Amino acid sequence: PKKKIKDLGLVYEERYVPKKGKAFKPYGRHKKKKLSMKSKFKQTEITTPKAIKKVIKIAESIAVGDFSQRMGIKSSDVIKKLFDLGVIAHINQTIDVDTASLIAEEFGYEVDKVALTITDIIQTVEDNPEHLKPRPPVVTIMGHVDHGKTSLLDTIRETNVTGGEAGGITQHIGAYEVLINKKEIVFLDTPGHEAFTAMRARGASVTDIVILVVAADDGVMPQTKEAINHAKAAQVPIIVAINKIDKPTANPQRIKQDLMNYGLVAEEWGGDTIFAEVSAKEKTGITHLLELVLLQAEMLELKANPDKHAVAVVIESKLDKGLGPVATVLVREGTLRVGDPFITGAIIGKVRALINDRGRRVRKATPSIPVEVLGLPDTPDAGDEFHVISDEKKAKIVISQRQKQLRAKVLAKSSKVTLEELYEKIKEGDVQDLNIILKTDVHGSAQAVNESLAKLSMEEIKIQVLHDSVGGINETDINLAAASNAIVIGFNVRPEPKASQLAASEKVDVRLYTVIYDVVNDIQKAVKGMLAPIKQEVILGHAEVRETFNVPKIGRIAGTFITDGKVIRGSQIRVLRDSVVIYNGAISSLKRFKEDAKEVVSGYECGIGVENFNDIKIGDVLESYIIEEVARDLN
Repeated sequence: PKKKIKDLGLVYEERYVPKKGKAFKPYGRHKKKKLSMKSKFKQTEITTPKAIKKVIKIAESIAVGDFSQRMGIKSSDVIKKLFDLGVIAHINQTIDVDTASLIAEEFGYEVDKVALTITDIIQTVEDNPEHLKPRPPVVTIMGHVDHGKTSLLDTIRETNVTGGEAGGITQHIGAYEVLINKKEIVFLDTPGHEAFTAMRARGASVTDIVILVVAADDGVMPQTKEAINHAKAAQVPIIVAINKIDKPTANPQRIKQDLMNYGLVAEEWGGDTIFAEVSAKEKTGITHLLELVLLQAEMLELKANPDKHAVAVVIESKLDKGLGPVATVLVREGTLRVGDPFITGAIIGKVRALINDRGRRVRKATPSIPVEVLGLPDTPDAGDEFHVISDEKKAKIVISQRQKQLRAKVLAKSSKVTLEELYEKIKEGDVQDLNIILKTDVHGSAQAVNESLAKLSMEEIKIQVLHDSVGGINETDINLAAASNAIVIGFNVRPEPKASQLAASEKVDVRLYTVIYDVVNDIQKAVKGMLAPIKQEVILGHAEVRETFNVPKIGRIAGTFITDGKVIRGSQIRVLRDSVVIYNGAISSLKRFKEDAKEVVSGYECGIGVENFNDIKIGDVLESYIIEEVARDLN
């Protein structure tokens, strides 16, 4: 018995009990023993198990059949929920993460998006201030074509290019380095603000400083104004180079005064814009201009960390017959080396070779240095980000996802703003304002059109003329419209052939007019469509209840006489008793004798059934009405 008690985890204690007739000896050989059974087991505690979250992990999309299988729900139930959301799908059709999240919530599930992004495959290293080193400024020269922009570029190349091969550098790479006071400046030889705007449209921020070239003997021209607008939109500091000061008719003070109208005020006049007077023909003031660029760069404190994976921006790309796809990139951070695996846009590759601005092969490129990259399977787009990666397997997953997104973007190219589809887009929330790029034959026409369009704006709808100038519609206008989601209006002008092709590829709406009234009329129609229509109640007629009938399985029917107007089947009905509305609903049935009627006019009798309402009494008045959406008037 003792062994069994011990096996049960109990303690056995003996207690001496003296026999009858014998005295108890407390101090004898026998100790006082007590039999007690103490349980070593604790009392059972009732605990509630934690709720397990039912989570479904999805990448970019998932098939309806697979989705229903993961939830353990019938696919027909999932398809029905999709139909309730306005999505018509079959079992093999794929749905995106957002739609799947809504459906999963209906069934008590949660969707976790596990798609890889670029941040998952690149090494994001926080820059230590000690590791940041000064980098050369990146400069773009912009301005009117006749104001000496090309001559200024040629003069800078001939006098200050690092190395001796000045002649063929820009033809080779489109960017070059200049050495002044033992410090480097990188110039981008882009085709004016067309490429500048195209890159900004893709979200690229490459240029640190813009040099605006204005002829001292000409003044502010349309392309000068365009350059100012583009530079301000990109929030890039502007240095004004007043060129052709060697001419007898040069008047730099007038140029400074004209530029004040565009917010560019010289430092000596209390502003913050740096002005430099140069002559590309006489090669005077060039060194001073470059020194001002370095001074501006010092104020910007341009620094980057060269000791990490490279992050660059694609400036341009081409398909070379001997080298294959070649991309010119500008390194922004880190150091780009030969052999580095990279990802750009929807392309993955490995750097096979690097060619600098002098046509020589190099092993690496540091921040702000432009190089040509060989080793691409395809040509990327200008403005695409260029990242060096460490995990190629994950990068391939990201590339497959980006390729799907790219195909979706190609299909969505037709979603640019057009006057015909403007109202639908505003209802979907894709468009908030009506942006316009205006090109006219003369300044007077631009002013007249501007004033006419300003009268159409109101609180809900803002008509913004982002840019207006004189001349034909060029590629710059199309790029700016694509970047700003605007339409292009040409008044007595025509688009250039290249601009027409670009507008067709970018799906930019270009409208050509010769009469101002037609411009205003079309925009007015578009704005009217953009305004939410007013819901207006239209009273159709009244019917007096003279008798009531109870019809089995249908309810009470009112025998009425149409006193005025008419009653239409399917219209709304309002029950009035002593001129007080006691019910508002819809007509469930309308009959003349035993036949269904579409409408009954005044002077006739009919039977009217009111949906979900049986408390109709003799003497009630039934008021028939409909709700119409009326377009709002701008006046």
